[in-house]
Amino acid sequence: MSAPGIAPALAATLSAPSRPAFGMGEVLDYRVNVSRAGNVGQGQMRVEGPVMERATLTWRLVFVMQAQRGPIKAIDRTTSWIDPTTFATTRFEKTERHPLSRDQETVEIDASAGTWTRNNGASQSLATTLPLDELSFMYFLRGLPLDHEGTFTFSRHFDEARNPTVVYVRGEEMVDTPAGLFRTRVLDMHVRDPKRFQGAGVIRINLDMAGCHMPVRITSKMPIIGTTTLTLTNVSSTATVAEHAPASCAL
Repeated sequence: MSAPGIAPALAATLSAPSRPAFGMGEVLDYRVNVSRAGNVGQGQMRVEGPVMERATLTWRLVFVMQAQRGPIKAIDRTTSWIDPTTFATTRFEKTERHPLSRDQETVEIDASAGTWTRNNGASQSLATTLPLDELSFMYFLRGLPLDHEGTFTFSRHFDEARNPTVVYVRGEEMVDTPAGLFRTRVLDMHVRDPKRFQGAGVIRINLDMAGCHMPVRITSKMPIIGTTTLTLTNVSSTATVAEHAPASCAL
């Protein structure tokens, strides 16, 4: 039997919940570069918690990006609450504030009922028993084996319209950043996101091949904006030792 949302060939490797390749307290800082405007701001990915969410002890994943060019400012904030024992999303929020638009999205997931609800609207059926969202999926990728090239197909997004996500594990690449020189594995993630990519899009991620599998560089190309690149500038932890992280993932 294959795991929910995972291609059958991968079930043996990825079906059982495993220890995340990161820990609570991890903080990753990024420089934001846009092809048509240069360096425009900063980004941050962090793991907070534990947080009680509807009687479930969760970890809160947070991504914040702030960009400014002259008087023009933009802020994106995405928050995902995950159950670390199953690595499934229990709640998701996204706020975007751009010069010409503002958007607020809140998704409540009821795993027991098998439903999800956006902005207090009508409930819809979950696409999988182990749902993820766009942010938690980025963390989920850090658990993939990086010792060889390959192709992974997942149907783990809570919204069936966003499935499947196809991940191509490419070759190795050395990436020089303000945080250091990293030996990375290149991942090309093909996503379905009509809102941001006008259909399908590709996000290229350079994951550190050390124990943490940190995203060292994240590159995406979107209409109007152009190519946006996040490059790692600093790695830190809000805890003395990042809790629950693998022994090989020392910050």
